[in-house]
Amino acid sequence: MSRVPGAVLGLGPMSTEDFTYEEVGATREEGHCPPGFHPLHMRMRIGEGTEVFRRASEAVLTWEMHRALGVEIDTSAQRAAPGVDVTVSVAGVVRAPCRVVWTVEEHRRAGWAYGTLPGHPACGEEAFVVNRTGDGTMWLTVSSFSRPAAWYTRAAGAATRGVQHMLARRCGAVLRRLCAGIPEP
Repeated sequence: MSRVPGAVLGLGPMSTEDFTYEEVGATREEGHCPPGFHPLHMRMRIGEGTEVFRRASEAVLTWEMHRALGVEIDTSAQRAAPGVDVTVSVAGVVRAPCRVVWTVEEHRRAGWAYGTLPGHPACGEEAFVVNRTGDGTMWLTVSSFSRPAAWYTRAAGAATRGVQHMLARRCGAVLRRLCAGIPEP
């Protein structure tokens, strides 16, 4: 399997042998989608100001946004970090094992991406990044590339991509709710 240079920040290269796709870390390159995968890119306004950025960054990096979506998160780490395994479960039925492939914590950007491991119903990578623009507006960007891996996601076809888009939009709504009540400048 290949590895995108610079895919892992701070911990050096990780083994990519367990992943179910080759271009591990490719979500760091905006707009990149490997051949044979379906892209997703959604950008949602969350609010404005330093405190909103701080709160949103923590919610994304500590799994709080995902838990607030109503999915179960099984991980031993309190924060996203390269190499951390996390299993996302829906209603205890669909289990989706993943591994964090990169993180970013900068003055105006914070987030992470995970890649799929064997047993995940899809194959690919998904990133969740909070970005504060020069005018102070804060955005959540969810980007991914994926293709079906399980028989039921292949059978569902385009409906699977519809669910992915719906969940990405819900991430934005949930993050806005988690940041509600923080005074904007």
